[in-house]
Amino acid sequence: MFRTAELGRKISRKEFDAVTPALRTELITLQQTLRYADFPVILVFAGVDGAGKGESINLLSEWLDPRWMSTSAYGDPSDEERERPSAWRYWRDLPPRGCIGMFMGSWYSAPVMDRAWERISLAEMDEQLARIAHFEKMLADDGALILKFWMHLGRDAQRRRLRKLEKKPHEAWRVTKRDWKHWEMYDNFIAAAERTIRMTSDGHAPWTIIEGEDVRYRSLTLLMTLRDALVRHLEARDLRRKLLDTVKKDESAARAGRSVPAAAKTRKRAGAQADAGLLSVSLPQQPTILDALDMSLDLEPAEYAERIRAGRSRLAGLSRLARAYGVSSVLVFEGWDAGGKGGAIRRVVSALDAREYKVIPTAAPTDEEKARHYLWRFWRHISRAGRVTIYDRSWYGRVLVERVEGFARTDEWMRAYAEINAFEEQLSEFGTVLCKYWLHITPEEQMARFTARQNTPWKAWKLTDEDWRNREKWDQYQDAVNDMIERTSTRNAPWTLVEANSKRYARVKVLETYTDQLAKGLKARGINLKKALAI
Repeated sequence: MFRTAELGRKISRKEFDAVTPALRTELITLQQTLRYADFPVILVFAGVDGAGKGESINLLSEWLDPRWMSTSAYGDPSDEERERPSAWRYWRDLPPRGCIGMFMGSWYSAPVMDRAWERISLAEMDEQLARIAHFEKMLADDGALILKFWMHLGRDAQRRRLRKLEKKPHEAWRVTKRDWKHWEMYDNFIAAAERTIRMTSDGHAPWTIIEGEDVRYRSLTLLMTLRDALVRHLEARDLRRKLLDTVKKDESAARAGRSVPAAAKTRKRAGAQADAGLLSVSLPQQPTILDALDMSLDLEPAEYAERIRAGRSRLAGLSRLARAYGVSSVLVFEGWDAGGKGGAIRRVVSALDAREYKVIPTAAPTDEEKARHYLWRFWRHISRAGRVTIYDRSWYGRVLVERVEGFARTDEWMRAYAEINAFEEQLSEFGTVLCKYWLHITPEEQMARFTARQNTPWKAWKLTDEDWRNREKWDQYQDAVNDMIERTSTRNAPWTLVEANSKRYARVKVLETYTDQLAKGLKARGINLKKALAI
């Protein structure tokens, strides 16, 4: 794979100077166009030591406007990073739309180095690479332009490069004993790199191998690759936007009964035929998993008071152990409007140290959040080890409200199931206790609670016009919830369906489910709960 990057290619000074003025103008113009585009650019730099990764990033920073660029370089994880899933620090640093993010020592460093040092097997490496490929696919599906550059040197060329750097007083610091150790392991390193590139070079996130011995050749190859990719991606996104705009206009015109193009008329006729039952036969409304819940479940006040007291006491002790042993928790609350999420959350946090938890209320995304992948705003709130993060509504908005209200296209919310499962799998593998609750009430109970809110001055603010509109789409939301549970209730991240017509029953079930899961998570760490709680 790397033989074509060891040919000794060179560019003369004259050739370089002849093309760079125009190339630089093209790139800065493209960057200004990118500022108003609907996608970010993600540049990944990897390769052998001394092949020019740092110099390439410096070159781009010099040629382009650094205000719309960011550079992220990674070494060994800090204490803050080690206390979260490994992907957290990469999600945190993703650039917003319209900007360029450059990554060195990226998500590829660990699998390549661990395999080169024989700390992991091929199967373990392949598992990590598959997760990386899925991560990049998520970003690409969201519109990101991803370019990955492997800066290559042959074994002899790398030795010459390192010795040359050592002889320069102002460059010698860049060469370490570790670099020479890597050079001694060159064959292992290259074998791991070749497997990595082969398994993760896709059309949406391709690798470009660049021969790194000649600075001018390396620089021009990098710059021209970036230029060409930017042109193609800007054109493709512009075409996509025009097509989507045309479809929306056709649909709007069809709804208004105005004259529309032939293709739109065909769609309109097909829609009318479908409405008349002429195109296909659809199933009548079927029961969902929510219909199987026993909504009559309740607790007597005395039993409720006793179980709440016991649950809080148990949770208080377990949460102190979790803090001491670094076991994190993530609690997700979804449910109908007026379903009792806030009341259930208050019963949980009343048993916790206020310094050790945070509640994240999820509303419409801010401009900062809309400028990135929808999971970004949830990744960034993941707490450090031993703490509790509570989401009052969550990433499931993508497959619920965004699906039903049309804020996300069908392809966007359909692929979100796999994206969410991958996200939650990373939390679970890190040892995070993950509890997901759907608080279910009947339409009749919701109406009663809406009426009570409307007539209670200090609760009236909770009731909005949107709440009333959502009631009109009850069946659509119920179908969406059924699909959500079917596709995302996994062994490591199951849904807990809470019969919430009775607030007392719901609050106890939420509290006891969490304490049971937290105890299970602590035991999985080998902690003897009886002994630990007795200390």
